[in-house]
Amino acid sequence: MKPNSGTLVINIMNGGKAEAYEGIYQCTARNERGAAISNNIVIRPSRSPLWTKEKLEPNQVREGDSLVLHCRPPVGLPPPIIFWMDNAFQRLPQSERVSQGLNGDLYFSNVQPEDTREDYICYARFNHTQTIQQKQPISVKVLSMDSLNDTIAANLSDTDIYGAKPVTERQPVLLTPTGSTSNKVELRGNVLLLECIAAGLPTPVIRWIKEGGELPANRTFFENFKKTLKIIDVSEADSGNYKCIARNILGSTHHVISVTVKAAPYWITAPRNLVLSPGEDGMLICRANGNPKPHISWLTNGVPIAIAPEDPSRKVDGDTIIFSDVQERSSAVYQCNASNEYGYLLANAFVNVLAEPPRILTPASKLYQVIANTPALLDCAYFGSPKPEIEWFKGVKGSILRGNEYVFHDNGTLEIPVAQKDSTGTYTCVARNKLGKIQNEVQLEVKDPTMIIKQPEYKVIQRAGQVSFECTIKHDPTLIPTVIWLKDNGELPDDERFLVGKDNLTIMNVTDKDDGTYTCIINTTLDSVSASAVLTVVAAPPTPAIIYARPNPPFDLELTGQLERSIELSWIPGDENNSPITNFVIEYEDGLHEPGVWHYQTEVPGTQTTVQLKLSPYVNYSFRVIAVNEIGRSQPSEPSEQYLTKAANPDENPSNVQGIGSEPDNLVITWESLKGFQSNGPGLQYKVSWRQKDFDDEWTSVIVANVSKYIVSGTPTFVPYEIKVQALNDLGYAPEPSEVIGHSGEDLPMVAPSNVQVHVLNSTLAKVHWDPVPLKTVRGHLQGYKVYYWKVQSLSRRSRRHVEKKILTFRGNKTFGMLPGLEPYSSYKLNVRVVNGKGEGPASPDKVFKTPEGVPSSPSFLKITNPTLDSLTLEWGSPTHPNGVLTSYILKFQPINNTHELGPLVEIRIPANESSLILKNLNYSTRYKFYFNAQTSVGSGSQITEEAVTIMDEGKMAGILRPAVGAGKAMASRQVDIATQGWFIGLMCAVALLILILLIVCFIRRNKGGKYPVKEKEDAHADPEIQPMKEDDGTFGEYSDAEDHKPLKKGSRTPSDRTVKKEDSDDSLVDYGEGVNGQFNEDGSFIGQYSGKKEKEPVEGNESSEAPSPVNAMNSFV
Repeated sequence: MKPNSGTLVINIMNGGKAEAYEGIYQCTARNERGAAISNNIVIRPSRSPLWTKEKLEPNQVREGDSLVLHCRPPVGLPPPIIFWMDNAFQRLPQSERVSQGLNGDLYFSNVQPEDTREDYICYARFNHTQTIQQKQPISVKVLSMDSLNDTIAANLSDTDIYGAKPVTERQPVLLTPTGSTSNKVELRGNVLLLECIAAGLPTPVIRWIKEGGELPANRTFFENFKKTLKIIDVSEADSGNYKCIARNILGSTHHVISVTVKAAPYWITAPRNLVLSPGEDGMLICRANGNPKPHISWLTNGVPIAIAPEDPSRKVDGDTIIFSDVQERSSAVYQCNASNEYGYLLANAFVNVLAEPPRILTPASKLYQVIANTPALLDCAYFGSPKPEIEWFKGVKGSILRGNEYVFHDNGTLEIPVAQKDSTGTYTCVARNKLGKIQNEVQLEVKDPTMIIKQPEYKVIQRAGQVSFECTIKHDPTLIPTVIWLKDNGELPDDERFLVGKDNLTIMNVTDKDDGTYTCIINTTLDSVSASAVLTVVAAPPTPAIIYARPNPPFDLELTGQLERSIELSWIPGDENNSPITNFVIEYEDGLHEPGVWHYQTEVPGTQTTVQLKLSPYVNYSFRVIAVNEIGRSQPSEPSEQYLTKAANPDENPSNVQGIGSEPDNLVITWESLKGFQSNGPGLQYKVSWRQKDFDDEWTSVIVANVSKYIVSGTPTFVPYEIKVQALNDLGYAPEPSEVIGHSGEDLPMVAPSNVQVHVLNSTLAKVHWDPVPLKTVRGHLQGYKVYYWKVQSLSRRSRRHVEKKILTFRGNKTFGMLPGLEPYSSYKLNVRVVNGKGEGPASPDKVFKTPEGVPSSPSFLKITNPTLDSLTLEWGSPTHPNGVLTSYILKFQPINNTHELGPLVEIRIPANESSLILKNLNYSTRYKFYFNAQTSVGSGSQITEEAVTIMDEGKMAGILRPAVGAGKAMASRQVDIATQGWFIGLMCAVALLILILLIVCFIRRNKGGKYPVKEKEDAHADPEIQPMKEDDGTFGEYSDAEDHKPLKKGSRTPSDRTVKKEDSDDSLVDYGEGVNGQFNEDGSFIGQYSGKKEKEPVEGNESSEAPSPVNAMNSFV
C-alpha cells in the first residue's frame, strides 16, 4: 500500500505472474469511530489465446445460394473484436447481401460470382493485450450456371438430357436466429442487441416491430443494414416480444424474440451519513430495487449486524435502522448490502454522534463578482451538530432574505438567479443550532456587462484606399478589457499596414488580399463579447461631384442595459452627406401618459453613438434620434422599441409646504402637488401629518387624494405646529419629508399699546412713543403698529371742520415713529394700534397734543382800487393758514420808472386787525410795485406782490384814466367814458396813420441803404425782431385786461428773489421810448429810441421818477 493512503499497488513489471494475484479484493478503513468497507474488486488476468488449428475445406457453392463463413474465435478476456479482411489487410466490403453477424460469422444472403476468392480471413483483436489473432484463410468458389452446364455436358452421353436450371429466385429464409421464436435476457441499463439475418434472392429487406407497443423513441437505432436492432439504456418497460420480418418480392418470413429485462440491484434510497447530537433520533434508510427483488442486509463496522455489539438506541426494521436517544458511543459505520443473482450494492453510512456548535467554512469577507443579469452564487459552507439552520441577510441591518428572487440550496449557498446592479452589497450568512450561532459576511459586486456599442460595419473600399473598423465598447469601469482583432478567425497578418487602435482597426493602402471577415473580441475577467464585419475591396470609380445636404436619419436604435432608472441607447448614424454630424438630439415619447408627443431628452456630440439616459419610473418610453450638421437637422429616426419602467415609490415629496390658518380655530395646510413623472406610479396620494410644536404629542396623520390642501379644524388660536406632507402611491411612500413650522389661524390682537407719549419737535413734526404689547396678546404674526392721528381744530380760528384721519404704519416691533406734515398752531389727537395678519387690535386711549406757532401763509388776496392822482386803496384778505396769532402785516412798495428801474423802497407795518389801507401822497401817472405779507410771533410769512399806476393829471390829459392793476376791472372817469369821445377816436386814427407812414418810409429807406436813428438802435442792440404792433390784437403796449388780475406788463410781477424782469419778446411803445420823453413829431415820425434796460431789484434811495408824458398815458390804454 502507498504510504498515508489506502491504495494497493500490484506491480508485475519486475517479475511475477498476473495469475498469482487473481481473486476478489475488498478494502476496509477503520478508526476509533468505526470501520468502512469497499465493494468487492475482482482482479482477473487478460487472455488472448490462439486459434485452434483446423483443416478448412474449400467452399463450393452455386450461384444464388446462401453461405455462412464461421469465425469461431477463441475465448479471451475480455472478448475480442471480430472483423474480416483479405491478405492485403483490407476490410472485406459488406452490404445488405453480405454482412457480419454479432457472433463474428460472415453471412451471404446469396452468393454471386464476384464472391469467389481464397482469402476470407477472420481476425480477433484483443485490445487489453494489444494483440490480433488471425484464422486460416477460407476459400470460396461460386459455381455459375454456365460453367456448371459445361461440366455436366462432359460427363453425359449425347442421348442424355442435361443442363442445369438457371438461377432461380427464392423466398426469404432466416439464417439467424433459427426457428420461429427465441428468448433474450438483458440487464437493466445495458444495450439490447437483437439480430436477424435472412437468405433469399433477391436479397431480403429486414423490418423490426414490437408487438403490442412502439419501439422506444430516441433510444432505438438500426445497425448492419437494419439487420441489428439496438436499444440503449434498457429498462423493465422494454420487455416484450420483438418481431423481425424479412421480405422480398417472393414473400416474407419472420422471427419473434421474447425479451426479458432483468435488473441487478439499483438504489432507490442509498443510506446517507447521519450526524446526530446526543439525545436526538434518526434513521438510516437503505432501499434498492432489482429483478428479482434484492435482499437487504446490514453490517456494522464491517460485521453483520446480527453478531455486532448490541446498541440499545438501534433497531433494525428491514431496510431501515431506527435510532432513538443516541449517545456518543452510538457512533459507527453501517453498511447496507442489496444483492440478487445479477449483482449487489454496498454503501457505507457514518452515524456520527456529535455535539458541535456551528462553524462556517467559507472564508470571511469573500468577494464575488458577477455580470449583471447572470446568476450569482454566494457560498456558505457550514458544519455543526445538530445541523445548523442557515439564514441570509443583506446589509448591516437588513431583513432576512425570502421570496422567489432567491434560491436557497441545502449546502448553504445563496443563489440570485438574475443579479442586478442593486444586488451589489454585503450579504451575511447566519448558521445557528441549539449550541450556538455564527455568521459570516461576503461581498457581492455586480458589474455592468461589456457591450459593443459601435460594431464594425460592412465596408466596401477601393484598392489603395484606407479603411477603419470601429469597435467601441462600454464596460464596467472596474473591469479592464482586452481587445483582440482577428481576420477570418485567425490572427491579423504581420503587416505594418494594420494599425490597431484603442477602439478601431485601420488598414492602410488596402489590397485585394485584405478581403475577408474582421472580428473584434473583447475579454474581461468576467465576460467576453465579439462582433464581425466583412471587408470587400473593389476598383476605384470616377470621383463624383460633392453634394452637401442634411444628414440621413440614424437607424437601428437599440436599447441595452435596461435598469429601473436608466437605460443605454445606441444607434447607427445615417449618411452625413458630406457635412460632418455635429451632434445628435435624443427625444422621447411617453406612450402611457402622452402618446404622440415627443419631448427633448438630451443631446450628445456627433462623435458619440451611445448615451446613458436617466429614466423616471412608470413611463412607457420610446426614443428617437435626430442628427444635426451645418446644413440642418435630419428627419427623426424610427422610434426605438418601447420600454416600460417599473412603477416605484415617489422619489420626492411636495414642495412649498405651508401651514396658515384661515380662521382662529383652524390650520390650513397647503403644498404644491407633484406633477408628471414625479408621481412614479399610479394612485398618487399624500400623507399629511401635524402636531403641536414643543409638545410631546404623537403625530396626527391623514391620507388624502391628489389635492393640494387640507384643513385641520378645532385648533387653538395661533399656535405653532410641526407639519410634514409625504407623497405615496400604490407601491409605497416617498422618503421621510422634512418638517416645516406653521401656525393655526390668527385672531385680532387683544390689547392696545400702552404708555403712548408724544414729543412735538417743531410746528410740523412730532415723535410718538409707545410700549410694545406682549407677544402672547398679539394672537398672530406681528406686522407692526398703526398710528391714527387727526387735527381737532386750529388754535388760531377756533373753528371745527371735517375731521380727516391720517394713518402711518410702522413695520415690525418698533416702539416709536415720526409724524410729519402737521399744521402749526393746531390741536391733534392720536392713538396707536397693534396689527397682525388678521387685522388691527383695539386702539390706545386718544392722546392730545398741540403744535406751536409757525410763520403764516401769504395773504389770501391783495386788491388795489380807487386810483387817483396821488393815492391808491389797498384791500387784502387774511392768510388762509395763519399758523398762529397774527401780529401785523408788512407792506413794502416802490415806484417803477419808464425804464423799469425801481425807485426807493417804502415799508409800512399795519396792525393785524386791518383789512384795507389808502396810500396817499403818491406821484401821478406813476407805476408802483407792492410787496405784502403777514407776521406772527415766529416770523414773516410768504409775500404777495401786485402793481398799480396812479392816474394822469386831468389838466394835461383830461378824461384819460389809468386802469387799476389787480383791481379786477378798469375804473371809469368821474364824468365821461373817453373811449366814446370823437376826439379820442380821431386822435387814435391819426396816430395809426403816422405809424403806417413811418413804416413805409423806413421800408423805402432801408431798401436804399439809408439809416434812421431807429435802425442804428436796432443795429446797436442786435435785436432781430422789432414789432411796433402786436400780431394778435394790433394794439400797442403789453397791458392786459384788468380782469386778469395780472401785472401791467409781462414779467413785471416780482419773483421770489425780489427782482423785476422783462420778457425779451415783449415790445411796446414804452420800450421804444427814452425815459419819459419818447414822443411823436408833428409829421408823425417816431423820434424816440427803444431801451434794452431791465427792471432791477427794489432798492431804497432818493431816485426820482421822471414826469409822466402823454405817451406813457397812451401806452397804458387797453
